[in-house]
This record gives sequence, C-alpha cells and structure tokens, in this order.
Amino acid sequence: MGIPKVIDDVIQFVSGAVSRIFAPSDDKYPETGVQPFEGEPNKKHHHHRSSD
Repeated sequence: MGIPKVIDDVIQFVSGAVSRIFAPSDDKYPETGVQPFEGEPNKKHHHHRSSD
C-alpha cells in the first residue's frame, strides 16, 4: 500500500467523521417535551462514610 493511498484513506475517514458530527440530527425519537415529576422524593438520606 503506497503512502498516497494511506493519506487518501485517512482524509476520507476524517472527512466522513466531520460530516457526521456536523450533519443534521437523524434521530427518530418522538418529541415528548418536558415530563412532569410524578414520584415522591426519597426520605432516607444515604451518607457515604469516608474511609478514615
């Protein structure tokens, strides 16, 4: 494999990654918005003991 081929492969790899990062989102998740909290907070407080 020649050096020009390796350089070309690296450039294609990096440009593919950059185009994927800056491309519009292709997520297919439904837009649900803000969800209300429907639970009760935990009344027990868990304190971690330090290993002194």
